[in-house]
Amino acid sequence: MADAESRVLPLPATFSYADARAAGLSKRALYRLRDEGSIEVIGRGLYRRSDAALADLGLLSVAARSPLATLCLATALARHGLSDAIPPAPDVALPRGTRAPATEAMIQWHFFARDTFDIGRGVLALDQETVIGLYSAERSIIDAFRTRGTEGHELANEALRRWLRRPKSQPSELLLLAHQFPRAEEPLRTSLELLL
Repeated sequence: MADAESRVLPLPATFSYADARAAGLSKRALYRLRDEGSIEVIGRGLYRRSDAALADLGLLSVAARSPLATLCLATALARHGLSDAIPPAPDVALPRGTRAPATEAMIQWHFFARDTFDIGRGVLALDQETVIGLYSAERSIIDAFRTRGTEGHELANEALRRWLRRPKSQPSELLLLAHQFPRAEEPLRTSLELLL
């Protein structure tokens, strides 16, 4: 038992079954660590050390299974302080044509065009070793305008109003970015004219 526990220490906070096997843990030792509470299962074949810092296990599972996963729309806007609306399931984008990974977490999947997928994409640290994509505040506003037919007009307009109150907001830069998203540019321009 102590031998198995000492072998879990070199593993990262979140690890796969393959990582555990590569580190020398047998299937039996891995299950013993699980049964003892030293690790917990956060998804099929995905584990988290119980001594790891608190983190969003659903997002960790998504990030481990899909490196391109990116927080978007209402979830990203809330992270940037541009919306109080927190969806019941996180909004996560993948490039169109990509298959959503199987996860136990409730996720609202969105599929964005490959040619614009990386525009405004940064990363958010979920723990010391794991990151997930996060669209910038500006890209998230543009996406809210682009998807206003399904996501609602109020989400986009409220996010834009809050963003404009920020001291460093530059409407000209937002419009320049929006030019790459034709469906969003005109309604965004119209809203800016009304608000400025």
